[in-house]
Amino acid sequence: MIMTRTVHPALIAFTVCVFLFLLAPLVIIIGAAFSDTTYLTFPPQGLTLHWFSNIFQIEAFRTTAITSLELAFLGTALSLLIGIPAAYAISRYRVELPRWLSTLFVLPILVPEIVFGFSLMKSITIGLGLPIFPSLLIGHALLVLPYSVRVVSASLASFDFSVEEAAISLGCPPLKTFLTVVLPNIRAGVIAAFILAFITSINDVSVSVFLTGPGISTLPIQILAHMEQFFDPTIASVSVLLMFVTVAVMAIVEATLGLTFLTK
Repeated sequence: MIMTRTVHPALIAFTVCVFLFLLAPLVIIIGAAFSDTTYLTFPPQGLTLHWFSNIFQIEAFRTTAITSLELAFLGTALSLLIGIPAAYAISRYRVELPRWLSTLFVLPILVPEIVFGFSLMKSITIGLGLPIFPSLLIGHALLVLPYSVRVVSASLASFDFSVEEAAISLGCPPLKTFLTVVLPNIRAGVIAAFILAFITSINDVSVSVFLTGPGISTLPIQILAHMEQFFDPTIASVSVLLMFVTVAVMAIVEATLGLTFLTK
C-alpha cells in the first residue's frame, strides 16, 4: 500500500509568500526600466527601450561598468588563488593547524562593511599610498575571500584524502595530484565560490565608496551618483542589465569550468 503525504495549505501559502517577497523587487525594477515616463514609476505607464539606450550614451556608466567587471573578475580570481590553497590546508591539516586560522579568513564578513572599507582606506590608500585601482582590487579580493575559503572548505569536507595519498604513492607529483585529482573533485565548490564572490564584488557599495577616487569609480557608486541628480528609469535599466550580466556570467562559468574539469 502506497501512502501519500499531503502538504498543508498553510505551508503552500507561506512558500508562495516567500517567493513573492523575493521576486517582487525584481518585477518592480524590470517594469520601471521599460516605463516611458521621465521618472521612476510602477506599473509602467507605457513601454519603451529608450532608457536602455540612454545607458550607453552616458560615458560614466560605460567606464564604470568596465571597471566593475575588471574588479569582479580579477578580485574573484585573486581570492580563489588564495582561498583554494588556504581551504585545502585547513581541511588537509586541520589537526596540525590552530583552530583560529579558519576564523581568520572570515573576518571580512564578520566586521561591518563600512568599518572594513574605512580601515582599507586608512591602511591601503592613505597608509601605503597605493593608486585607486590596486586599492579597489585588494579591497574586493579581501571582501570576497571568505566565500572562496568557506565554500571550497565545505567541498573538501566530503573529499577522501586517501585518494590523493594513493596518487602520490604511485609517483604522481603533489602539485599534479592536486590539479588532476583534488581540484576536479571539488569543482562544484570552486564554481559556487566563484559565483558568490563575483556577485558580491560587482554589487559592492560599502567598501568601494571608501576606495574610489577621481577618475575611477564602480558601477554601483555611479548609480548612487546618478540618483543624486536624476531620478529617471535609467537607474532601473542599469539594474536590469546588471542582473542579466550576473546571470550570464554564472551560466558561462558553470558551463566552462565544468567542461574544463570534465575533460581532464
